[in-house]
Amino acid sequence: MSDTPSEAEPRGSASKDSGVKPGIDAGEPEIPEAPKVPEGPADEVPAARTGGALSKGDSARGAARGSASGGTGSGGTGSGGTDFEKRKAEARDVDTPDLDEDEEWDGPVVESWFADVQAKPPAPIRDATLWAALATGVLSMLLLGDGLALNLLLVAIPAALGAYYAAQAAGRRPHRWTLVWGVGGLALLSVPALRDADWPSFLAVLAAVAAGSLALHGGRTWTGVLFGPIGLYTSLVTGPLWGWSGLRERSGGARGNVGPVVRAIAVAAVLLVVFGALFAGADAAFADLLGGLVPDASVSGGPWHAVLFVIGVVGALVVAHTAAAPVQWDRVEVPAGRPRGRVEWALPLIVLAALFAVFNAVQLAVLFGGYDAVLEKTGQTYAEYARQGFWQLLLVTLLTLLVIVFALRWAPRDSSGDWTLVRAVLGTLCVLALVVVASAVRRMDMYVEAYGLTRLRISVVTVELWLGLVIVLIMAAGVWGARWLPRAVLASAAAGVLAFGLVSPDALIAERNVQRYEAKGSFDLDYARGLSADAAPALDKLDEPLRSCALRSIAQDLAGADKSWYATSLGEARARDILDGRPLSPDADWNVCNRLGTELAYR
Repeated sequence: MSDTPSEAEPRGSASKDSGVKPGIDAGEPEIPEAPKVPEGPADEVPAARTGGALSKGDSARGAARGSASGGTGSGGTGSGGTDFEKRKAEARDVDTPDLDEDEEWDGPVVESWFADVQAKPPAPIRDATLWAALATGVLSMLLLGDGLALNLLLVAIPAALGAYYAAQAAGRRPHRWTLVWGVGGLALLSVPALRDADWPSFLAVLAAVAAGSLALHGGRTWTGVLFGPIGLYTSLVTGPLWGWSGLRERSGGARGNVGPVVRAIAVAAVLLVVFGALFAGADAAFADLLGGLVPDASVSGGPWHAVLFVIGVVGALVVAHTAAAPVQWDRVEVPAGRPRGRVEWALPLIVLAALFAVFNAVQLAVLFGGYDAVLEKTGQTYAEYARQGFWQLLLVTLLTLLVIVFALRWAPRDSSGDWTLVRAVLGTLCVLALVVVASAVRRMDMYVEAYGLTRLRISVVTVELWLGLVIVLIMAAGVWGARWLPRAVLASAAAGVLAFGLVSPDALIAERNVQRYEAKGSFDLDYARGLSADAAPALDKLDEPLRSCALRSIAQDLAGADKSWYATSLGEARARDILDGRPLSPDADWNVCNRLGTELAYR
């Protein structure tokens, strides 16, 4: 939201007159200024912040400034900064741990990082927010008992509307990034409606919660985007209490206006049940239509429906309370690292870049026709060479990102020449890391050619590609500034999870393995049996009896699951159509399937 404190300029960010050197990030750590000598009496010197005691260098600069102004120091004592030294020592004794004589205290302690993040009291809850919470609870009770598919998106819509009304009451206006996170979160919730596989749907739901939390908090700094996804948990208690207090105000502590509304809902429900039952008994077609549209609300599932109702109402109130009073994670103050000298900082990174260059030269030689020589020298097979290398290169990519993060923290930044050195060294390291990413992806492609595609292999390749994208974003930030970098990294992660779900990894795995079977004659039937209904269109291309053997597990899962339309994914619907149009062959019994599985696995 654009007019909230979370969207305001974070404390300590660079400004036009701050004196900060231009660098990779507009919000990079500021170079601390020399402490100003107080102009008034000694008793008006402001107390030091927790953990913010001044160093010896600061003291010396303060003494020099005092002597330059006529030696009056603090309050005109004429001691050349002696009173300032005394107060610095007192602050050190009170606020910081014991330090040796030559040690410096470089910033606030951890406890003070979160001093200014407390949320403001929310505005009184609106009627529209209460109705949205009630609608969320009712839809949760009626739709979520049979599984997760389109119903999850239907439940999220009134909860999002409740958050919008709460933010509006608090005076918050939608910001463009609020819309990006909100629309992205709802798009991620469409993955369970499209795919039957549980694992991409689970990732999509987690990413949707993180994106929704960022939409509510409006974080834009690294602390904002990292703490924002967990910000909903701060309203787990305050949100329901906020809703309850608003409900009590409207009921006047007793009956008030709530009684007529409850009676009206009860009468409407009775009328619907009575006349709906009569119409269903009068016409079989209407009974079938009613049975397909109306969710099951049997007495046997009453406790579970009550739990789902409470979860829906509480979840909607948590979301609305966060929108009305978000925690200001952007105000978390992380102390800047102490800049290092050029040699101390650059020498290890240059040596690492040289090592990267040598490794990449070998990889390019192998890539352009040197596989046979390498395999002959190492004694490894084609698949062993690929499998051994990928995991090490994935770890190299992760460690490279950590090295870049810590290098930026301790980078020299006293002059424009320092920033030129930082960009040159880290830019070279990023380019070499991209070659490592390409080598890792190529090795996994070799491994898939030898052994086929699996869920683990497609997942780690996706992670490796995303890490490569993060490196590209860091390189772009070195050229155009990094103000946008935190949100771009999180947005790329959410987009990657969405694309991963929309591509349908189980369908891609089945399609790749079917192609491998057609080319080489080998097929992992046992692994294909464990795939979800999303794989049915690709497995349907196999010849009998292998087709029926591969689809048998999917057919059994679909036969035992009689779900409503709102709990059935598109992948399940397509698999049912395939099996209904072309039933399994009766000749594909378990003996035949076990024999095929053994024969094809070792071809």
